[in-house]
Amino acid sequence: MMKTSNIIVEQRADPWVYLHNDGYYYFTGSVPEYDRIELRRAATLDSLHEAEAVDIWHKHESGVMGGYVWAPEIHHIDGKWYIYFAAGHADAVFAQRIYVLENAVHNPLQGEWVEKGQVTTDWESFSLDATTFEVDGNRYLVWAQEDASMGRGTNLYIAKMSNPWTLQSKQVLIAKPDQEWERIGHNVVEGPAVLQRNGKVFITYSGSATDHNYAMGMISADVMSDMLSPESWSKAEGPVFQTHDETQQYGPGHNSFTTTSDGSRDILVYHARSYKEIEGEPLFDPNRHARAQYFTWNEDGTPNFGIPGKLEASVK
Repeated sequence: MMKTSNIIVEQRADPWVYLHNDGYYYFTGSVPEYDRIELRRAATLDSLHEAEAVDIWHKHESGVMGGYVWAPEIHHIDGKWYIYFAAGHADAVFAQRIYVLENAVHNPLQGEWVEKGQVTTDWESFSLDATTFEVDGNRYLVWAQEDASMGRGTNLYIAKMSNPWTLQSKQVLIAKPDQEWERIGHNVVEGPAVLQRNGKVFITYSGSATDHNYAMGMISADVMSDMLSPESWSKAEGPVFQTHDETQQYGPGHNSFTTTSDGSRDILVYHARSYKEIEGEPLFDPNRHARAQYFTWNEDGTPNFGIPGKLEASVK
């Protein structure tokens, strides 16, 4: 049967895929209820939708980590599994902070997930969407956070880490919503994902409200530069991946990156809806589906993500 959609898992926003050296693709994302973290794994991206979904953590009944649970990411660091996620407070469900879980077993769908606590940033405020990467033996965290002195909205920050749940350096502002497309509905840059290639560190991010205006932007730095210097980072002008009426994909964003199992092709994983009009608050519309498609590279060494939903680019 000819493939007519690039959906890999339905109703999973903020999709995160990690291809491990055991040959499995590990998948997590925001569930529509925003009340738990689930994991699934499969040998191929196309079979993730039929893989068993294992609930590995539930929100607390009271207090911290008792509000909405958003955007989990799974990483394998120094022989252990880590999940970064944001959660609100039971008495303030939108009071998002960043938390970390750890699991030491080989198969993260099993074993015990231990709460390592909140990632302590330089100030207490709305914060979410943490991701981590390593350059030249140094580990960094990148995340979105609100700075009240700059008004409502989120910026992207980076800091060096001493371990997978602790920041070692002061946080540094590397992107803020200063382009028009990032300020539709809300002033937002969020959902960073890291791609390293061609002597560069690329960080994609998503901006604006979570309706059809949601889109992806990108900043980049030379891999030899100081990751903690704002001057190292430059921002692309305009979105690099956005709503496309012809393919009926609306609000594409909050992406992650993976490859084919042999590493020969690069894959963009993201969420998007298949319709434009939404009743009520977009955040509570459940039909942001996780999708995947191949992407290529431009002659100047930058990624070319193409058009969302273009079937020639869809993962077969």
